[in-house]
Amino acid sequence: MSNTLELTLERRWPKADYTVGVFYIDGKRFGESLEDTDRGLTSDMPINKIRRIKVFGKTAIPKGRYKVDMHTVSPKFKNRVWAKKYGGIVPRLIGVPCYSGVLLHPFNYADQSEGCIATGENKVKGGLVKAAEYHMRLMEDYLIPADLAGKEIWITVK
Repeated sequence: MSNTLELTLERRWPKADYTVGVFYIDGKRFGESLEDTDRGLTSDMPINKIRRIKVFGKTAIPKGRYKVDMHTVSPKFKNRVWAKKYGGIVPRLIGVPCYSGVLLHPFNYADQSEGCIATGENKVKGGLVKAAEYHMRLMEDYLIPADLAGKEIWITVK
């Protein structure tokens, strides 16, 4: 039994204003993902290059591997139905270059995000449906049990 839970976001359909991908948990497809515009950033780029390319609130995070923290209460989202049931905890990516507060949280369109990642079903052009449902399933079936078991949680964005 592995001591890590591995999340993978594979960007597949980049568009001018959003990026749709496929989200995997331990190699098994979970659903689709939605992010801001993929501008070709990678975590090994020089910081000054990332800053030059990044458009605040409209750029997907750099491709790379990041630890997921399960102990951050989000002041912004703590009272939303999908966060309240977990004490306001929203999964947060650690160490994303030139970004802070990158969360895994539900949203339906990329303009509702500032670099964050949502999961759901890509049944509408440029958006997700069932994002809150998928988020709660991600939390209850995978992230919370992994955290309680003492596993590290990582996400690879490619």
